[in-house]
Amino acid sequence: MGMKVVFQVAIVAAIATSAVSADVLTVTGGASIQSVVNRAKSGDTIQVEPGLYKETVYIDKDNVRLSGIIRDGKWPVMDGENVLNDGILVSGHDVVIETMHVRRYMGNGIMTQGANNFALIGNRVEGPGFYGIFPQYGKNGLVAHNIVSGITGTGLYVGMSQNIDVIFNEVFDNDGFGIELENSSDALVEGNYTHGNTVGIVLNLIPGLPIKKLDDIIIRNNFIVANDANTGGDTGKTSASVIDSGAGQHPQGTGLLLNAADTTTVENNLFRGNPGAAIFVTDHHFGQMFPVPDPQVDPLPDGNRILRNTFIDNGLEPYGRTAQLLKVLKMEHAPSLIMAGRGRENCVSAKHAVTSIGVDNWPECPAEMSSRDVTTKRLPERVVSEPLTLEQKGRLTYLAVCTGCHSYSVRIQGPPMIAARAPYMGGDPKVLADWISTPTKHRSDYPAMPPQNYLPPDVRLEVARYVLEMLEQ
Repeated sequence: MGMKVVFQVAIVAAIATSAVSADVLTVTGGASIQSVVNRAKSGDTIQVEPGLYKETVYIDKDNVRLSGIIRDGKWPVMDGENVLNDGILVSGHDVVIETMHVRRYMGNGIMTQGANNFALIGNRVEGPGFYGIFPQYGKNGLVAHNIVSGITGTGLYVGMSQNIDVIFNEVFDNDGFGIELENSSDALVEGNYTHGNTVGIVLNLIPGLPIKKLDDIIIRNNFIVANDANTGGDTGKTSASVIDSGAGQHPQGTGLLLNAADTTTVENNLFRGNPGAAIFVTDHHFGQMFPVPDPQVDPLPDGNRILRNTFIDNGLEPYGRTAQLLKVLKMEHAPSLIMAGRGRENCVSAKHAVTSIGVDNWPECPAEMSSRDVTTKRLPERVVSEPLTLEQKGRLTYLAVCTGCHSYSVRIQGPPMIAARAPYMGGDPKVLADWISTPTKHRSDYPAMPPQNYLPPDVRLEVARYVLEMLEQ
């Protein structure tokens, strides 16, 4: 695993408790976790004994804790056997998932879908799934002390979420990105160790999604080291999985990529041994990464602050898009900081000491500028969530599940939704709902869609109705 980093930080997750008495339910080795989840009520803790579990667990209840028991070094292991799509899926609020070992699922290891006040703590997730840990469309969450490796796409992915702390995780040897935040706001990414990924940390503003901004994020005190996956001996060779994940469209070998992100603070990180630039800032026009623009999305990176980082031995073996750019500029090695495209009101500390291109118009950041007073981006009070109608569940499920792979008009992991829904327009939504449950592969240039048969039939039908009758960019 290379350099070993041990973090000793106390994590206190404030999860609301129910007025009813709480029970501790136990799952013995090899029994069904889902059957115990089905019996749980609000406030209960489900303790999972060491053993092997081959199932998908779906938690649609509020205020439940799923806690793995580690005994004599043995964990509870959930094994998808390279067949099952999803490991643990959460749509309930105030849910904690801790110390579970999740491996060999083809889609998501641990995913929250529209869940608020979540905590994902101390889990181990191994590939080859597309996302290792994936909180999507949630508020007020904690992702801490997890170890994620061997993922085909992104190891730790935060999608369209607000007030999230991503702290003290190790994310390594993933074919795509290490840590990615997509169309999210008010997040703290601190104390993480990312190495051996295609890009270490990515802030990615993707057009065509319901949330149209990516801003107010702190990237601080991280170890961003040797993110050199897929370089091989030839530099520039990229696996199909990387292209499918979107990593092939971005400057690989980069430590930190800011793609049209706004008001990001990048402070006191260690960038070491990344073959491309340590920090790469780009707008949407660079390389036409998103050829179909979204008129509601600002494609420029604005108000970003690069403060007092350490750069060691980066840029020595640039490849892919970075190498192409440097070839035009007749440069052999990548500088620490690259700006490709345009942006407004960005700044950098100690500008004279940071090798760079494209930042001539960036001023020096004020000496006193710092994020040190921000200790968390989570809210002081839990988010109160009202009971959802079936129509709301359909829309929320679309936002939480479908938009992980489908934009409205832009290709990401799956085809644009405007194209994917076209064969079903004007027909019975049940036809699309049935296909969502057991999809067949229609397009040779996209990966097969995983079955969503864990969703209740009435929710699947409502998702289909939303897609066909109400969805707009």
